[in-house]
Parts: sequence; C-alpha cells; structure tokens
Amino acid sequence: MQHDVGAPLPPDPSGWTPGAGRPPVPPVPPTPQGGRPAPQPPAQPHAGPPAPPPGPSIPPPVPQAPGAAAPYSPPHAPGWGPGGVPVHPGQPGSPPRDVTGQVPLPPVPVPAAPPAEPGTGTATLAVLLIGPAGAGKTTVARHWAQSRRVPTAHISLDDVREWVCSGFADPQSGWNEHSEAQYRLARRTCGFAARNFLANGISCILDDAVFPDRPVVGLGGWKRHVGPGLLPVVLLPGLEIVLERNAERSGNRRLSDEEVASIHGRMAGWYGSGLPIIDNSTYDVETTARVLDEVLARSIASPPAW
Repeated sequence: MQHDVGAPLPPDPSGWTPGAGRPPVPPVPPTPQGGRPAPQPPAQPHAGPPAPPPGPSIPPPVPQAPGAAAPYSPPHAPGWGPGGVPVHPGQPGSPPRDVTGQVPLPPVPVPAAPPAEPGTGTATLAVLLIGPAGAGKTTVARHWAQSRRVPTAHISLDDVREWVCSGFADPQSGWNEHSEAQYRLARRTCGFAARNFLANGISCILDDAVFPDRPVVGLGGWKRHVGPGLLPVVLLPGLEIVLERNAERSGNRRLSDEEVASIHGRMAGWYGSGLPIIDNSTYDVETTARVLDEVLARSIASPPAW
C-alpha cells in the first residue's frame, strides 16, 4: 500500500529546539511496493548533539570598522527569531515578558477644581473693626463672626473693660490715669485672647474706637498685641446715622451728642490713611457684614500698608 508523504511538520509547539537535549525523531521512509519496509542502515553511535535541521544558513557577523554603521537586520515577527527559529520567553533574544500582571488603563479624566468661595472663605484671620460709638461695629462684628462657616470668635474691647466690677474707671466720668490704665489693660487682654484663638486655628474679630491721631497707643498698640497679620477695617457712617444709633443705646454705652460728634470728627482722619473704609449709612447689619467679608478678602490678597 502506498502512503503519501506530506509537507514538513511545523515547529514543535512544546518549545523544543535543536540541541536542547532531545534527539530528533527520524522521518519514516515510504513503504515500497509489496508492503514490506525498506531495509534501514545500521544506527550510528551517538557522538554528540544532533545537527540542526536544514534551513537558511545565517552568516557569521562581519567585523565592522570603528565608527561604521551596523549592518541592516530585517525585522521578524514576535516569537520567531531569525531564520524562522521559534523563540520562547526566557530564551536569549526573546522579548521581555511582563511578570507583574499590570494592566495598562486609559487615563482617568480629572474633574475641574470647584470655584473659589467668595469672600474670606475658610481663611483663619484676625480682624480689627474700627469705628466711632454708634457706628454698629460691635453688632456687625458679632454677626460676621456668627455667619462664617469656620470657627470665629468675637472680642469686644468694651466687654473686656467692663470685667472690672468694683473700681471700674468709667471714661464718661472723666478720662484720667485710671481709665487710661484700665483701657490699656483691657487691650492687652484682648490681644492675648486673640493670639490664643489664632494659635488654635480660630479666627477672631475685635472692635475698638481707635483714633488715627494716636498711632502709638491706637493702631500700633493693637499690632503689637495681636501680630503683624492683623487686618484693620474702618466702619464710618455719616454723623446723622451715628447720632441716631447712639440715642438708642443705654447705660454707660450711651454718650452725649457732643462726645459723639467729637469722636466722629476725629475718625474722619482715617480717610487717606490707606485703610479700607465702609460707609454703612444705608446698609443693614447683614449687608454690612457681607461687604466687610468682601473687603477682608481683598485685604488678604493685597494687605494694606499701615
């Protein structure tokens, strides 16, 4: 019976290459007519690794002169070496294999940053609200502190001065050395409290009737007690508004019209000083607090020179 002889077998899928320690299987000769196999030559003793199967010969590398360009080598398909020899991972000349299991992912879109909050936002800051009696600085300062989303304390100089019960030196009874000493003591106490709040991440706003013609004991004193980062803002409505608001006050907080007019006239010296001034003659408390927050935001970006 005649058996057809097919084409040569493809490369061994088990990864065997010539010279890897396993002799090749000799091809089966065709069976001649008559059904009897043809006689085989005697087996030769194994004298070493079998010769590689016939294939395209690879010439040895030709030495190149120093500085000469390397000869061109045609590319070959991945997994196959030159001359059609299969190359498996781990063998010399095989492409690197990723053993970490990392899977490249497409880039994740990063959402845009949310717009910045208007005003001071969550900044920790110290504010000094200056104004004459009846300007509404204590009410505005308390409302601003309560409306912020971060911890904020309100420190009123008049409240601290009135901590002294027996022996209180009321300036309405006459400004003398005792009232001056208690005023400075209250200022130092407020400054200490402000620094303590700031050291613990709590903003603070102080209010005081600071005069521009007394820079050493006025604005300069507050700067020494609180720190150079203090942001002063002047609250200065018209004289008529100040007189009306002062008339609604009671106790030792209410001053005479003459005193109010005198203080208001001295406060006008803040114009041209470089400090931000808010005229809240037509503003309510909530509007004034919002304008104050906007003014403070500009002061944070560009601190005033004082």
